[in-house]
Formats: sequence, C-alpha cells, structure tokens
Amino acid sequence: MKKLANNKMLCMQPIPKTLVSCRDKDGRNNALVVGFTANVSLEPPMIMVGIVPSRFSHHMVKESGCFVINLPGKGYEKEYAYLGSKSGQDEDKFAAMNIRWKDAEKVNAPILTDCPVSIECSVVESTMPGTHELFIGKVEAVHVDEEYLDEKGGILWNKINLM
Repeated sequence: MKKLANNKMLCMQPIPKTLVSCRDKDGRNNALVVGFTANVSLEPPMIMVGIVPSRFSHHMVKESGCFVINLPGKGYEKEYAYLGSKSGQDEDKFAAMNIRWKDAEKVNAPILTDCPVSIECSVVESTMPGTHELFIGKVEAVHVDEEYLDEKGGILWNKINLM
C-alpha cells in the first residue's frame, strides 16, 4: 500500500478527551479542555499537559504548581463542551454548569467528581516549545471509581466508557 504525505498538524490520534482542573491563589476553581496530554515517565510517574498561555487556566497552573487531569465518561458531553468553549475569566464555569467537585487530597486543585478517573499532579518542570506551554506533572494520586478497579487495584480501562 502506498503512503501519501499528509498535514502534519495533530498527526497523533486519537487524542484523549481531557479536562484539567486547577485553582488560583485566591481559591477560584476552573477547568478547561486540554488536547495535549501524555505519559512522560514511569519512575517517577509523570504526565504532561499542554496549555496555551492565553488561556485563563494557564496562570493558575503556573502560580499554583499543580493541576488535576480528569477523564470524563460518556454522558458528560454537555459539561465537556461547555468547559471547553467558555472562559473562566468571564464566569464561574463550575456554578454555571453545576459541576460537582471536591478538594484533591495531595494538591491544591479541585477533582471533578463525575469523571471516573482523576489524576493529581504537581508541576516539576515546564517548557515552551511552540504554541503550548508543556507542564510536566509528577503523579501524586490517582482516583478511580471503584467499579473500574480489579481486586489488586489495577484500572480496568476496557470497562470505563470514556468520552
């Protein structure tokens, strides 16, 4: 089969549907859709998120040094679309969409409790290679709805109906 040249933008697919939640120094919560996420280290476990500096949440992550990656399940499409299309600078998105949340255990950020998986991260490094600042976060805690865990605490990814 012949391979043809293609557009280089977003050539890595599929991109997981990801919501990053964060909190500013005044205690204001926010969440945004983040298209660039990846595992970057096994030991210690680390994950990267890419956020455009013009986004309202960018300064929150930069100032606080932490964030939570939330993986939404099917049925959360309306909230996901809203969080990805509105700015927290203009309104309290959590209040506007009745987003359910709780404080993270290890970092100063909210966990979106209706998402089946939430990963608490503390920023250990950041870099600006292009349009997005890449925040590399050390995984501090992983929260998974218990129905998606096996008897040894492993995540049953094939059982989770992610968006």
